[in-house]
Amino acid sequence: MRLAQRLETLPPYIFATLEQRMRALQAQGQDIIRLDIGSPDLTPPEEVLTALQEAVRQPDAHGYPSFRGQLEFRRAVAEYYARRFGVTLDPEREVLALIGSKEGIYHVATAFIDPGSVALVPDPGYPAYTNPVLLAGGEVYPLPLTRERHFLPDLEAIPPRVLARARVLWLNYPNNPTTVQADRAFLERAVALARRHDLLLAYDNPYCELVWDGSRAPSILEIPGAREVAIEFNSLSKTANMAGWRIGMVAGHAQAIEALARVKSNADTGMFKAVQRAAARALALPEAWFQARNAIYARRRAAIITALERMRLWYAPSAATLYVWFEVPAGWDSLSFTQMLLEEAGVSLAPGTAFGAQGEGYARISLVQPEERLTEAMERLERWLIARSMNLPPHLLR
Repeated sequence: MRLAQRLETLPPYIFATLEQRMRALQAQGQDIIRLDIGSPDLTPPEEVLTALQEAVRQPDAHGYPSFRGQLEFRRAVAEYYARRFGVTLDPEREVLALIGSKEGIYHVATAFIDPGSVALVPDPGYPAYTNPVLLAGGEVYPLPLTRERHFLPDLEAIPPRVLARARVLWLNYPNNPTTVQADRAFLERAVALARRHDLLLAYDNPYCELVWDGSRAPSILEIPGAREVAIEFNSLSKTANMAGWRIGMVAGHAQAIEALARVKSNADTGMFKAVQRAAARALALPEAWFQARNAIYARRRAAIITALERMRLWYAPSAATLYVWFEVPAGWDSLSFTQMLLEEAGVSLAPGTAFGAQGEGYARISLVQPEERLTEAMERLERWLIARSMNLPPHLLR
């Protein structure tokens, strides 16, 4: 058989590669603490599980669902945006249900990128912004997120020749992987740029409910003028600990939503109706539930940064997301550091370069294990670094 040439431009997905190696090490008896992927270990609220059980028993639950999503779910999305962000959405025209937000992110390139056109993509950033552009024959123009600029892209530095061919601007705050948040002034500049250059502003906002210490993560649709150029992706994966349920949504500019719906209707059908009904319940969770859940992440993060400070490793200050972004020790590149840590200490972290060239020199820790397990991982890391500095076999300090 002959594979399509487009696959030659598609790099392997780093987390799939990591999972294969971890399984091999586990088969050899190695105890692996997996902190590379952002899959929550906490369970969904009991009321959401009950809603799913009840919905499964409904006679109409088991047929083909609407590819746009059940109206009940889309109304729940609109109600959530009105309550949470003060944004009014038409559930018929401005909301589309997704099989996890990654599905819709993939469809953006199909709907908006032609061969030779450009997508403006943050670097480091979620790989799902980049790879579909390459498959569509488009070009990726990376927007560097640097520590010196507090991991915000310099929008004014994009060359006019690039903007002339650009179709899509991707942004994501609170940010994965750097964990930082964007202020309103930056979001206003981004909307102005999109309006000025006829760009689709695709805003990925799955961490908006993972904030604490008085932080608030806005929707891009709150910004004046955004409704004319922007769509926003969101998901129940991190919001309500429902990553395996694969349900998300995109909301905003009606014409863009219709374009994504056209692609989606040719690519799949929709999510199980019972999942959509339970997800509608999750979108109506009380603020107290989010505060209690986020307090767990705050404690976990505190345990991690206490260890990093002890090891004198820099980390990005943040009160958002379920990650810690930190600088790898001097003398290491990101990939070698994470590979050797996995092999010799049984701790799996995400190398910064999994998210782009600007991720070099950093690694990401996911807060997806109980606090005692996170503490053990940091102790393993510290002992491993000591062993390496003393040229000792790493297993002696396990």
